[in-house]
Amino acid sequence: MKIKSVTLDTVIGPGSALPANTLPEVAFAGKSNVGKSSLINTLTGRLHLARTSSSPGKTRTINFYNINDSLYLVDLPGYGYANVPEAQKKSWGQMIERYLYESEALRAVFLLVDIRHKPSENDRMMYEWIDYMGYQIIIIATKADKLKRSAIPSHIKEIREAFGCDEDVILIPFSSRSKTGLDDITDLMEQVIENEQS
Repeated sequence: MKIKSVTLDTVIGPGSALPANTLPEVAFAGKSNVGKSSLINTLTGRLHLARTSSSPGKTRTINFYNINDSLYLVDLPGYGYANVPEAQKKSWGQMIERYLYESEALRAVFLLVDIRHKPSENDRMMYEWIDYMGYQIIIIATKADKLKRSAIPSHIKEIREAFGCDEDVILIPFSSRSKTGLDDITDLMEQVIENEQS
């Protein structure tokens, strides 16, 4: 899929009503500083669409990006950042949970994890919650350029083992620098659109 147009249509915070979108949605979830904003910017070809920062916890709202007037890319707040007040963490968690529970247009969730590290307890909880809700899970192993190519398979195996998922679950190594995995992600987004139209 070639992304020709992208606009930030809706931004919601805690307590805000979800938009009644008729287009299918794909959500991007991951802990703070996993590279979600970089992925979205690389995906859309817009350098500053999603705000990137070396300080985790930059995304504090749920952002709905309209892609080609055919799909919504939904950017969820990062989770698991220790230096955020407990009340704020709880608020973000409830917002993510409510979206996953209430959205009628959500079709797939891309769960981002850092390929260099074993998934955290928060990552595993998010995986289990998405699986429980019955959404298609696609794992994106970010920052693949930080590893030697020969080391990638063993790290992918470790991620699968941590989540307890088999080969049926799609896992894509991704790098915003080398654009490794980019075509695979856009192909999956296109698949969601095609499934909706069929």
